[in-house]
Amino acid sequence: MAVSEAIENYLETIYILSLRQNEVHAIDICSYLSYSRPTVSIVLRQMRENGLVTVNDDNHIFLTDEGRAIAARIYERHTVLTSLLVSLGVSRETAQRDACKIEHDLSDETFEAIKRHARDHGTAPEDAQ
Repeated sequence: MAVSEAIENYLETIYILSLRQNEVHAIDICSYLSYSRPTVSIVLRQMRENGLVTVNDDNHIFLTDEGRAIAARIYERHTVLTSLLVSLGVSRETAQRDACKIEHDLSDETFEAIKRHARDHGTAPEDAQ
């Protein structure tokens, strides 16, 4: 399934929040992304309909296996690209902002080459494979 950059950002946000806290709610996503509750609600409904997230009776948001795979892929790209840019002398804030722009558009081939280069030159984050 083709997923838009916006949906990838939401999935990545849910993934990051789930690493930091036991329960993820829509309000957490609103706070993290600085988006309004109605906007987040619309996107969450779309993601539920597409099988990327589930929401339980307590309104806790969970990534499905498919949603988690997409989120983990984007998060890995973000962390590797951020680390590489920082190693090149870019400030962390700028590197994170730029990585967020780049992470969605790179081919798998290009990203694997970047990841290999970062690993070979000691600039990959510890959790990059």
